[in-house]
Amino acid sequence: QVQLVESGGGLVQAGGSLRLSCAASGRTFSIYHMGWFRQAPGKEREFVGSINWSGSTTDYGDSVKGRFTITRDNAKATLYLQMNSLKPEDTAVYYCAAGPGSSLYTRRYDYWGQGTQVNVSS
Repeated sequence: QVQLVESGGGLVQAGGSLRLSCAASGRTFSIYHMGWFRQAPGKEREFVGSINWSGSTTDYGDSVKGRFTITRDNAKATLYLQMNSLKPEDTAVYYCAAGPGSSLYTRRYDYWGQGTQVNVSS
C-alpha cells in the first residue's frame, strides 16, 4: 500500500502560478505510475495529467495542456504539479493518485490522496 498526501493548494489570482506536491509513503514510490485529477463542485472528477514510473512520459488533459507540468522525484518519493497561467475555471480540489499504469481513467488508480483546494480568483 502507498499513502499519498497533497499540499501546496491555496488562493491565487488569475494568471498566477502554484506548485502542488504529493508526498508518498509506504511501498516504493518509483514502481507506481502517477496521476493528477481535479474535481470542482457539482462536477465529475477530471483528468489533469499523468506521469509514468520513471518520469520519461507525461500526458495532459486538453484543458491544462501547455499550462501545467507534471514531474516526479523518486528519490524524494514526491510528485509535483506546476500550474501556470491559472484561470478561474481551474478552481477545484486537486488529487494525486497512484496505480500500475498511466491512465486518464480514475478506475485505473488504486491509491488516492485526500486532496488540496485550489482557488483562482478573477
